[in-house]
Amino acid sequence: MEQTHNWGTGVKQDTGDVAMSAAAQSLAHVLLASSARVATAESCTGGWVAKCLTDLPGSSQWFECGWVTYSNAAKQGQLGVPGSLIEQNGAVSQPVVMAMAQGALERSGADYALAVTGIAGPGGGSAQKPVGTVWLGWAVRQGEVLTHCATMTGHREAIRRAAVLQAVKGMTKMVAGRAAG
Repeated sequence: MEQTHNWGTGVKQDTGDVAMSAAAQSLAHVLLASSARVATAESCTGGWVAKCLTDLPGSSQWFECGWVTYSNAAKQGQLGVPGSLIEQNGAVSQPVVMAMAQGALERSGADYALAVTGIAGPGGGSAQKPVGTVWLGWAVRQGEVLTHCATMTGHREAIRRAAVLQAVKGMTKMVAGRAAG
């Protein structure tokens, strides 16, 4: 039996918000079709991914929970990211985003998790990791963890907005790929 969902049109005028809403709707559809749930682990996006997803009515059917772990201590305490990973690689790194995604899965009932850590600026960047460096991670329970390092451009909000959009689109791709294959 196919389910029909009316996500509403909202009153958002900003094209970025429209794009994020459309991406969230796509993720909702593939999660519902797979009877799966997602959790989020966010740093530089400050909960924006979770907000984007839970803006949709009925999101409790497929959204499990989310963490905002902005500090290194929060990443360690709430998601179990080993301090040694942060010390060796920095908080904005592939090993840390992988550990964040895996920690979200281990601490939730979700089937999938996405994680985001980055440098949104305007300060905090370096020659090796400039402002706009964002690591994204997507994990499936008892399965793979995929990662991607992106270099976002623009001001702080633009960097964060782009990170949210890429995180949601990447999660949709992972869920849809597993459903198809």
